[in-house]
Amino acid sequence: MKEHLENDSVGISHLLDIIKKQGAEYLNSLADRPTSINNALIPEAIDLPEHGYGTEEVIKIFNKRFEPIMVGSAGPRYLGFVTGGTTPASVVGDWLTTIYDQNTQSTKGQGDISANVELETIKFILELLELPNSFLGGFVSGATMSNFTCLAVARQWVGREKGIDIAKEGASGVMKVLTATPHSSSIKALSLLGMGSNNIIKIKTDGSDREAISITDLEEHIIQLNNEPFILISSGGTVNTVDFDDFTEIKKLKDKYNFWWHIDAAFGGFAACSEHYKHLVKGWEYADSITVDCHKWLNVPYESAVFFVKEEYNILQVETFQNSNAPYLGDPLENFGYLNFLPENSRRLKALPAWFSLMAYGKEGYKNIVENNVSLARNFGRLIENSNDFKLLAPVRLNTVCFTLKDEGKQDEVIKFLEMLNDTGKVFMTPTFYSQHKGIRAAFVNWKTSETDVQLIFETMNNIMAQL
Repeated sequence: MKEHLENDSVGISHLLDIIKKQGAEYLNSLADRPTSINNALIPEAIDLPEHGYGTEEVIKIFNKRFEPIMVGSAGPRYLGFVTGGTTPASVVGDWLTTIYDQNTQSTKGQGDISANVELETIKFILELLELPNSFLGGFVSGATMSNFTCLAVARQWVGREKGIDIAKEGASGVMKVLTATPHSSSIKALSLLGMGSNNIIKIKTDGSDREAISITDLEEHIIQLNNEPFILISSGGTVNTVDFDDFTEIKKLKDKYNFWWHIDAAFGGFAACSEHYKHLVKGWEYADSITVDCHKWLNVPYESAVFFVKEEYNILQVETFQNSNAPYLGDPLENFGYLNFLPENSRRLKALPAWFSLMAYGKEGYKNIVENNVSLARNFGRLIENSNDFKLLAPVRLNTVCFTLKDEGKQDEVIKFLEMLNDTGKVFMTPTFYSQHKGIRAAFVNWKTSETDVQLIFETMNNIMAQL
């Protein structure tokens, strides 16, 4: 083992050259990479080696055993799960993140002060999304942890309103959470926080073809709570149809009633990048907390999201997350460190890929990515509308197309159709259920996707229908 370590250390430049070549070949061939892999390719398990093989030999082993089952999830026709691609600049930033291997917490003092990179990146994202600097933001692993972080502070706020320090005394009783069409990650966060995933109060949507919250029904429920503090989870783009709650009207309710307003804008928040679509998030700056996912429309590698919490709640955030048994950390409000403001004590420099990409392409670059993706989604929606075999389940409001088979008698074949489509390896979409129909969801969030991809996808769909 020692010999392998010494050889690898001496030969690190050679090893990185191998990976550089392999990585470039993969990225340059993403458009041809299968979007789905046959499970028959999964290799049989092996035992841990006694002495190891050395890195160059392990690269060969990996390429034989696992490289063939790596799908083109960052490619232009992977339309499932709202999966963004990776810009070249973000790949560079991600490689450097690994190389520098910082534990990003502090902004000053001795040791690692890489949190300065993170704070600057948060400033860039606030500017990109035209949000005020009255928000404190930080990087977490994804929308689930962003929702968790925001709702943890919201829980502490509810406790304070009731005279309880929940972080110290624990949660007791039922906390009221109002919402219409929450993402599953918010429901999971409520479960993790001990608030109970079944304790949400479902508010009606604004019509049978909408996922946005009914403001009238929301206010009626608020009145019934009789001034009891509660949490409102609103949507900045639902996952099925990218529907947005009316933030302007919610702001009016917030002026009248006492509640914590959280917005899950995992990918829909990027509508703010475009003059054509920014009206969808009008008024979101008045929320108490916001979730935004970076590995979606920001197109950076996976495990990247940000939370935004109004700075006026700093003390609640510290009460929730501070390392109270570590006196050497000092006053958390005076000596800023992220470990007192979010869940993780150990965290890599997740901000660096985003910093590189934002610096490389700027506001104009992200405006173009957003507008191109929306244009492609709308073009795909028109192909669906004009088809004899498919129909839209909802209007194409932004970048996601929700559709099904047009023949009502073929509802039982929707999943079979999708499986056959994904098995081609040319495109990947995800199943859903909307408006009493089994459906299919195609999300356009990749900077590489083009009109040629849309045409190829639709031709493949028609070929599968012919087989059915």
